[in-house]
Amino acid sequence: MPLNPAPSSPVEAQACWVVSPGVAELRTETLPPVPEGAVRVRTLHTAVSRGTEGLVFRGEVPASEAQRMRAPFQAGEFPGPVKYGYVNVGVVQAGPPELLGRTVFCLHPHQTVFQVPASAVVPVPEEVPAARAVLAANLETAINAMWDARPSPGHRFAVVGGGTLGLLVAWLAARLPDGQVEVVDTNPARARVAAALGAGFALPAAAQPGADLVVHTSAQPAGLATALRLAAFEATVLELSWYGSRAVSVPLGEAFHSQRLTLKSSQVGHVATPQRGRWSHRQRLELALSMLTDPVLDQLITHTAPFAELPQVLAQLAGPHAPDVLCQRIDFPA
Repeated sequence: MPLNPAPSSPVEAQACWVVSPGVAELRTETLPPVPEGAVRVRTLHTAVSRGTEGLVFRGEVPASEAQRMRAPFQAGEFPGPVKYGYVNVGVVQAGPPELLGRTVFCLHPHQTVFQVPASAVVPVPEEVPAARAVLAANLETAINAMWDARPSPGHRFAVVGGGTLGLLVAWLAARLPDGQVEVVDTNPARARVAAALGAGFALPAAAQPGADLVVHTSAQPAGLATALRLAAFEATVLELSWYGSRAVSVPLGEAFHSQRLTLKSSQVGHVATPQRGRWSHRQRLELALSMLTDPVLDQLITHTAPFAELPQVLAQLAGPHAPDVLCQRIDFPA
């Protein structure tokens, strides 16, 4: 497709829709001419957010959270039909001259070509490969978590849950001076990736207690119980997991009160309180993109699939026998 394909002309695009819980399909739509102040973007890569998009695919978004769960350019409503997603890296084909040909990140669903206000795209730094830039949304969440946690040099960290988000939190924590970071997960295969990111690893039964800060990302009640067990006296357990409509049993007996623990939520929808007066959402995303220059982060992208297979990929990732995937990247046709 040419760089500037007649912005005054409509174009056809394909997008992935969850038509009902557990069922997704590709649908064709026609985009109008590019409005003034907008850009037309050809998608290069997207990524599947296993936690959030798994809930959407299974129809588990609570009615009370439906508005807060909306993606910026979502179409349709939960539980479906709904076009959902928020990790998109593409090339600007039409729009302001300063953006033409630029690789950009946008919080847009999985779609071959799309049009949004120019202010909605963030240029990807030239030294960051487009294929790695799909990690930006998870890294932004991890950055926000660190702002919420307010760690200090020399802290001992435990990160319970060795998925993409947990490993990115561990990578950030390992960059602090004299910090000790241990990733805790039931999958021993996570040890290799944790080591590459500068962190230690332990299975839950062997994890070291007494952590100054515990970050939980496993989205499993057993993981939360482990996180509380590992926390030191008057430590904070930061909860990043999103459970959707599932009820979760939290073990607040045993040593929870005598240890004077703090259980604190963190969510990326708001800039963390310590930074909110000085940082915007866009600045936080720009920071995340600027930090993706390290090639070691490519180890987090363990699976790729063509866009044509996305409905099947969603079904596999959201199913009871999901493959062992960290970041699932979707590659679009040239």
